[in-house]
Amino acid sequence: MDPALWAVNNLWIMIAGMLVFIMHLGFASLESGMTQSKNTVNILFKNSMIICIGILTYALCGFNIMYPGDFNGFFSLGAVTDFITVSPENAEALLTPAYDEGYTWYTDFFFQAMFAATAATIVSGGVAGRIKLSSFLLFVVAFLMISYPITGSWQWGGGFLDQMGFYDFAGSTLVHSVGGWGALVFALLLGPRLGKYAADGTSQTIPGSNMSLATIGVFLLWFGWFGFNGGSVLSADPATVSLVLVTTSIAAASGGIAAGLLSWYRDTKPDLTMALDGILAGLGGITAGADLMAVWEASLIGVVAGGLVYASIVVIDEVLKIDDPVGAVSMHLTCGIWGTLAVGLFGEMAGLTQVGYQLAGILAIGAFTVAFCLAVGLALKNTMGLRVDHEEEVEGLDRGEHAMSAYHELVRSHATKG
Repeated sequence: MDPALWAVNNLWIMIAGMLVFIMHLGFASLESGMTQSKNTVNILFKNSMIICIGILTYALCGFNIMYPGDFNGFFSLGAVTDFITVSPENAEALLTPAYDEGYTWYTDFFFQAMFAATAATIVSGGVAGRIKLSSFLLFVVAFLMISYPITGSWQWGGGFLDQMGFYDFAGSTLVHSVGGWGALVFALLLGPRLGKYAADGTSQTIPGSNMSLATIGVFLLWFGWFGFNGGSVLSADPATVSLVLVTTSIAAASGGIAAGLLSWYRDTKPDLTMALDGILAGLGGITAGADLMAVWEASLIGVVAGGLVYASIVVIDEVLKIDDPVGAVSMHLTCGIWGTLAVGLFGEMAGLTQVGYQLAGILAIGAFTVAFCLAVGLALKNTMGLRVDHEEEVEGLDRGEHAMSAYHELVRSHATKG
């Protein structure tokens, strides 16, 4: 490869990794803005620890599990066995991954490690306000060391789903629905927040503490998604990167319009949170096939995702009685599944056979993730416990878990109101 082209490719993947990194600030802002102020420090601490744990566990073993050298299609260790210990002067073997010679192993690790942490951040939103910090962080370690890289290797590592024909360009299933499955399992294990459902089962609104912060979080996520999807081209190819950035933008805008207008029509007043959820729904929906779609197809995928996220939030909250404070299950699981199926319905790979491959991938990854999260969740529940006690939940996890508060005067006078 031409050295100049190699340098440009490598630079773009590094920049894309930085963009994905900023998404963690977006998740932290969105989650803290959409939940009660008395839990803000706890949410910010969890999100800070997730990125730290994600990078370290990916270096320890996740990288080798997900991108193996000698691979049986289901599980292996061995992509770069000396990745942690090799010294820079002896790093010639780390210059180019065997599956793509356009960038270094170091760049590949940096980019992929940012993805790994994202999956656990999705779970954080679904369990906000009631999970024990220690139990959650132990789950994150297990999830990112074992579950996420194994299912990721089945497609991105050249495993059996990839060989079968399953396609997930940037992670509608491998990242978003994986995180969504985890959020769903733990929301069920924990039960709803205090005061979420009245004695007759009616859903009660628990307002978010800071809509400005939530909006900033969504725009940070949208900005970071340009690296999430654009970097997944795995080169700086002008045609493909520019197409991906356009389809990503179009789907996000279409999802925001669809969910915003639907909430306006159904609820008589436009709901900001639904519009924000719609933007993220469109992003999650386009992620599996962002490199395959025409502009009109990206818009249609976004519109459907915006409608789905609204319907999913209503059903999960009011019918199934599952408390998901930020809509993580709806945005990432429901719309991740839709986006994965859309690869077989639209774009260059459309066809019934491809729909079958996509469905098989969704089911295989979903089954493994649910089983893993359920096993870890039940083990934690029966040993350390998952949920904070009643008094701590009423007072707020900031005081109970951290002996701190994000908004001193507010928390001091309204400790139980959030």
